[in-house]
Amino acid sequence: MLIRSKAPLRLGLAGGGTDVAPFSEMYGGAILNATISMYAYATIQPRTDGKILLHSSDKNEKYVLNSSQELAIDGNLNLHKGIYNRIVRDFMLKPLSFELSTYVDAPPGSGLGTSSTLVVAILGAFAEWLNLPLGEYDLAHLAFEIERIDLKMAGGKQDQYAATFGGVNFMEFSKEDKVIVNPLRIRDKYLDELAHNLILYHTETSRLSSTIIEQQTRNVIAGNQKSLEAMHKLREQALMMKEAILKGEVDKIGEILDFGWRFKKEMADGISNPFIDEIYDTAIKNGATGGKISGAGGGGFIFFYCPGNTRTTVVDSLKKFGGQTKRYEFTSKGLTTWTI
Repeated sequence: MLIRSKAPLRLGLAGGGTDVAPFSEMYGGAILNATISMYAYATIQPRTDGKILLHSSDKNEKYVLNSSQELAIDGNLNLHKGIYNRIVRDFMLKPLSFELSTYVDAPPGSGLGTSSTLVVAILGAFAEWLNLPLGEYDLAHLAFEIERIDLKMAGGKQDQYAATFGGVNFMEFSKEDKVIVNPLRIRDKYLDELAHNLILYHTETSRLSSTIIEQQTRNVIAGNQKSLEAMHKLREQALMMKEAILKGEVDKIGEILDFGWRFKKEMADGISNPFIDEIYDTAIKNGATGGKISGAGGGGFIFFYCPGNTRTTVVDSLKKFGGQTKRYEFTSKGLTTWTI
């Protein structure tokens, strides 16, 4: 028997960072994101020999462990182990024996929500195998708790919900970890036009998002007015993006992205750097009307809105930086699981 799952990565189109506590708890956050045709995958194969095999094929890491009630969090595939530990504890299970294999279509630190999406995919596979009573909100919240509380990984809440629900969503975050996911009904031609005009460019660099997020958190706690004002503007940006997409005013999206990018850079140091600024300026000079770095910032993917017939010119202008343009489509499905 094989239990499989896949969960989609996402583009955070607007409001990025307002889903991170304590801002979301104090002021309320808003995010608009959309899942894309890049995925995190998990496969579980039950065993009967008292062993646990953990295999991350994209990281080329493989570990063989003795089955136990709790696996040591020692820096080796901590996400895999943390999920196992929480499932055994929460659902009062005996030690399990299995092989867990995973793969992610984008590298860590890419800004597409890879780690959170992987947690959702692994959780989904366990839920499928063990028939766990987890609805969509339950699973996304459990994924959030495993990352942020159990494993103490800094970050927000949007990625777990995007991967679980899928599609284009306007998400609201408030105190006591409350999250409301509002799916948006968007005409196909508007989404097709957005996917055509929105270039996804990998800088061939990565970053440790937790460092940037930790500074962002410190700025909120300290009452840093520049950072707080930027975050309020980004929450406003999410509302602007929601209206533009629902109305089909796709060519406004570049301006809205540029509006957000100017304020995002003021949230914390390290979100941009001279290399990223040069890439951004080059895209704008060659026809893009706006863009932003995906995720917390500092590296990974950048996306640009290229109206009309400017896409090819912008893509060509970015080749000198050594990165790659990634083809994708928007997706409507979130976490999917099956058994064969």
